[in-house]
Order: sequence, then C-alpha cells, then structure tokens
Amino acid sequence: MSITRGPISQFIETNYRHFNAAALMDAAKGYETHLLEGGKMMVTLAGAMSTAELGISLAEMIRQDKIAIISCTGANLEEDIMNLVAHSHYKRVPNYRDLSPQDEWDLLENHYNRVTDTCIPEEEAFRRLQKHIYQIWKDADDAGERYFPHEYMYKILLSGELEQYYEIDPANSWMLAAAQKNLPIVVPGWEDSTMGNIFASYVIKNEIKASTMKSGIEYMAWLADWYVKNSEGKGIGFFQIGGGIAGDFPICVVPMLYQDMEMENIPFWSYFCQISDSTTSYGSYSGAVPNEKITWGKLDIDTPKFIVESDATIVAPLIFAWILKQ
Repeated sequence: MSITRGPISQFIETNYRHFNAAALMDAAKGYETHLLEGGKMMVTLAGAMSTAELGISLAEMIRQDKIAIISCTGANLEEDIMNLVAHSHYKRVPNYRDLSPQDEWDLLENHYNRVTDTCIPEEEAFRRLQKHIYQIWKDADDAGERYFPHEYMYKILLSGELEQYYEIDPANSWMLAAAQKNLPIVVPGWEDSTMGNIFASYVIKNEIKASTMKSGIEYMAWLADWYVKNSEGKGIGFFQIGGGIAGDFPICVVPMLYQDMEMENIPFWSYFCQISDSTTSYGSYSGAVPNEKITWGKLDIDTPKFIVESDATIVAPLIFAWILKQ
C-alpha cells in the first residue's frame, strides 16, 4: 500500500539526495521504519529548541504518538511554557551579530535576555511563570510531597491557571501536548535553568526544602526502570537534537544497566540519530561520531546510525514532517 505524503515530504524526497541532505532523508526513513516495526523513540532536546519554537512540529509528533519519551534541559522545559504565555512580548534582533557591548547592556536594562536573535522578556516570561509555579512548589513542600521538575510543570499546565496568558495557538506548545499525554520526561541538570535558579533561591531563603524537588539521580533510577519495561521487541531508538547533557545523560542508562547493574541481557538502543554541527575533533560528547558510542556500550554494531551535521532548527522540523507525512 502506497503512502500518500504531503508537499514537504515530497520536496525533501525529490531534492535531498546527497551529503547532509541525504543523511537527513536516511535518518527520517530510519525513524519511520523503527516505528513501523514496533519500536519506541526517545527524543532529546539540547540548546534553545523551545525558544526556536520547535513545538510547532514537536507537539504534533507527541499527539500522534511518534515519541515515547523526551529528555531535555531545564531551559527547554520552561522556555516552551514561556513562549506560550509571553510570545507577543518577545523581541527579535535580526542584526544580533552587530550588537555592541552597550547594545547588549541596553537589552539587559530593558529586561530582555537574548538567545541569538530572540530576546525573552523577563517580566512577562520568567516572573509570570515564577509567580504561579512558586505556589505549586510551596503547596508540595507544605504537604511533604516531592515531584520531578517536569511534574510540577505538568501540574501548572493542567490546572488551567496559565490559560489567561496564552498568546500562541496552544496546539504549538509541546509541553502542553506532553502534559495532556502525561508523556515521560527526564530533565538532567534541571538546576541549570532559570526556574532551577529561582528554586535554589527559595531554598537559600529557607522558604522551600531542596528535597521537595526530586533529583537527577532519581531521574536516572526512574529512567532505568522505564527502559527495562519498554525495551522489549524492536526496542527503543534515540533521536538526539544537539548534544550535551540532554543526550549524554539518558543514553548512559544502557551501559549503567549492563555494566553496573549486571543485567547482561539488556538491549542496546536500537536506532540512533544525532543532529549536530559540533566539530568531531575537539573531544566533545556533542561531536562524537555514533561509532564511538559502541565502545561505551550504548550502541550495538548493527544499530542503524545517522548523523546530520547541520542546524537542528532546520533539520528537525523536516524530519518530523516526513514522519507525520506532511
């Protein structure tokens, strides 16, 4: 049975035949095959993909069950919600390469925090979210309850109290789509985020206990249990957007289970793709070619491996469009 595809998929299949373009096409077809054969997929989000509004395509991937679990940085966790509630207050700076130190200082003085060409408004984004999330944290603290960072975000989204601020189509918020699905998320290094810093300030002021927020070690223990329960059959694939802790943390669950837990029958990740422009010769995790992961017990010799050395803000939506047959 032939699959009817939309114009985006037809365009990339016709034109993307060589070099990184061909790698993009191969990775997309490999992702699709993995799902068709009964596999599940983890997607990892590094950088500022939420501020890049990846949610426009990522949310639909979540709704259509093309993603089983997400690993993301604390920044990506919060910035999707910030875009949801403060989009009209964001400031675009197309000439960001020309900014002087004084120009940057002026942005700070006007309460704008710049991410490349996009400035996040402090009052409407950070402080608006802080005002509401604080009460969720405090209520849990008072009740002696503990949750993961993403669970607190799910609580606030599902409560509806942020709806008064929505400034984009809610269908374009990947965090809202994830909350509605109760999609599993791991957020390694969450404390390295604006909300993480704010939470730490309440701990320092003795307003909230640090233990009210579950830790990264607990995320790893939870992920280990999830992986064991979900890796049968075709197994779990790994689709990595960018590098860093969002990718390195979850991929290590396999060698941990095999080497440290001595679970010798644990399956390797059964598909791997990384979108990155990190240089491969600098010793970085982000720049490591997939075969290096064989030596760390993360990928098998026969695991389908793809690397697209390009801009994730361009590549990821195109691969998602293929998966969604757009």
